[in-house]
Amino acid sequence: FNTFEFDGVLGLGLEALAVDPEFSFFGQLSKMNHLSQDRFGYFLSRTDEIASEISFGGHDARRMASDLEWVPVHKPELGFWQLQVRSVSVAGEALPLCEDGDCIAIADTGTSLIGAPRQATQRLHWLLARKVPDDPAEIDCRTFPGPDLIFELANGVNITIGPEDYSRATAMRVVQNKTGTAQVICRASLLPVDGDEVLGPKAWILGEPVLRKYYTAYDWRHQQV
Repeated sequence: FNTFEFDGVLGLGLEALAVDPEFSFFGQLSKMNHLSQDRFGYFLSRTDEIASEISFGGHDARRMASDLEWVPVHKPELGFWQLQVRSVSVAGEALPLCEDGDCIAIADTGTSLIGAPRQATQRLHWLLARKVPDDPAEIDCRTFPGPDLIFELANGVNITIGPEDYSRATAMRVVQNKTGTAQVICRASLLPVDGDEVLGPKAWILGEPVLRKYYTAYDWRHQQV
């Protein structure tokens, strides 16, 4: 931690992730009955001018553009703030991996990218890539148009992530060997996720790109996000 300007990591997973119930920070807060509500809210700012924040005992309505929409935690006994994913689609094309509705997504403040199951990343990169015309010398791909990435969750809640959220800022320039012509391509920034025995092979991670766009609240008592 000497290279970072923070003191440590505060775990806020559900109680099952704690080594012992007494090591569950929010579980202990809840048991002491010092909170008006057994929930916390998380706001991740897009700029350094506005500070990010976490609110214990409720959520900060000033940070919200609409009412909260709740989704139940899937398998809370595992300890993760994980949600059932009904489908994942790009520009109207559903990814076959999640067609059976058995994908999951974990809301994780400690992941800087969107995490995708490794077996889906190649197709997803292909769907989210965009060719940029006229071979510009410089371009910020976060401002270049592209398709939406849509997660359909339980209770009819959809999460829509646009190119300004998922794109790498820097484009890739591909030069054809035979012709010498160049093609500028904007790409997504994704984290491949390898499945394990606990989460399975269809786990997504809703990291910072999602949490910057959406204010999230975590209800400890009712086990919902």
